[in-house]
Amino acid sequence: MGLLPRPTARRLRRAGAAVSSLFERHRAVAPDWLALYYRHPIEITHGEGRHVWDADGKKYLDFFGGILTTMTAHALPEVTKAVSEQAGRIIHSSTLYLNRPMVELAERVAALSGIPDARVFFTTSGTEANDTALLLATAYRRSNQILAMRNSYHGRSFSTVGITGNRAWSPTSLSPLQTLYVHGGVRTRGPYAQYSDERFIDACVADLEDLIGHTRDIAALIAEPVQGVGGFTSPPDGLYAAFREVLDRHGILWIADEVQTGWGRTGDHFWGWQAHAENGPPDILTFAKGIANGMSVGGVVARAEIMNCLDANSISTFGGSPVTMAAGLANLTYLLDHDLQGNARRVGGLLMERLRAITAGVDGVREVRGRGLMIGVELTRPGTDVPDPDAAAAVLEAAREGGLLIGKGGGHHTTALRIAPPLTLTVAEAEEGAAILEEALRAV
Repeated sequence: MGLLPRPTARRLRRAGAAVSSLFERHRAVAPDWLALYYRHPIEITHGEGRHVWDADGKKYLDFFGGILTTMTAHALPEVTKAVSEQAGRIIHSSTLYLNRPMVELAERVAALSGIPDARVFFTTSGTEANDTALLLATAYRRSNQILAMRNSYHGRSFSTVGITGNRAWSPTSLSPLQTLYVHGGVRTRGPYAQYSDERFIDACVADLEDLIGHTRDIAALIAEPVQGVGGFTSPPDGLYAAFREVLDRHGILWIADEVQTGWGRTGDHFWGWQAHAENGPPDILTFAKGIANGMSVGGVVARAEIMNCLDANSISTFGGSPVTMAAGLANLTYLLDHDLQGNARRVGGLLMERLRAITAGVDGVREVRGRGLMIGVELTRPGTDVPDPDAAAAVLEAAREGGLLIGKGGGHHTTALRIAPPLTLTVAEAEEGAAILEEALRAV
């Protein structure tokens, strides 16, 4: 490669120095446990469609969307226009006043949820949404006992950390809740991995029955239909329907954590719970991440008798903000009008096939899994089931060098590459990303 023209080289050196300076400033004021990707972290300055640019001017194909949050596209005109117009009218009022955008989005979410007589409460994050769901369930059932799935992740607040079944993301065992963990969230590891799907479900249901028999007055089971931070693992379809039969006999509520799986990302369904829909919708459903395409919106949907069970006053200062609600309305309309769920199914299916083909000859790839545009690639030491977090970190770096941004996650070790592009991903972009990832895997 020839030498860069001197003005260009100087600009890149200045940009690199600026990023290095920003990194030092970050380390001086941010907590040590606030994770940053890459040995040399990047500052993302702007984006368009499925691409972003860093402070050095390098362009990347974005296969992670700010942790599944840029759901449709970067700088989607419909969303930026809605945000700008609403900000020009009023930015904030709180829930103490009537809020037209909030009511309109709540009406649409309630209708889409499948929950009868649904009520919707908006929050600012998935953590806060799950916090609220736990408050509702424990108040409604008058119990602080919670069932959660092994390998799960539900947020970083005190209560959601306390029910998270992934020790890499659970820094304390202290909790206001008593939590028991159930088998089933990971299909290909654990004591039932060798079973057929039918026998796997039967074994997990038996484990659930046994667990309930050793305790009393359980409030709820909370479960992600596809475990996000856990590495995009999931049970066979129908597991949670089978769980629901047991839960209903004991009056235990089912909370579906749809923070990462909602809004059509899995392709086959609009909500992740619909892969387990024989017994109808969950009692409580939580959402966040992509609904407002990057604006801070989360929320809870529950039938009225559960949502209205609290006997104390409450408000939300920032939940349901007019600006974020306007973004959510515009983004949801775009997603439905352009059948992005269908695109996730079609392009995600092609991407999955491509990734399975290119990893077939790579010894360190244990599994390619997922559904729609929610794909995990698990890495292990070649020829074993031993997790290889160093390889996952190296592939992440190599992909970034090649111009592709991906994520990582997984059980006790971050050994799964997480791939979750915006739902407008094209076939050509899927092929491009797969080719870059293939080079990164082979290089490592």
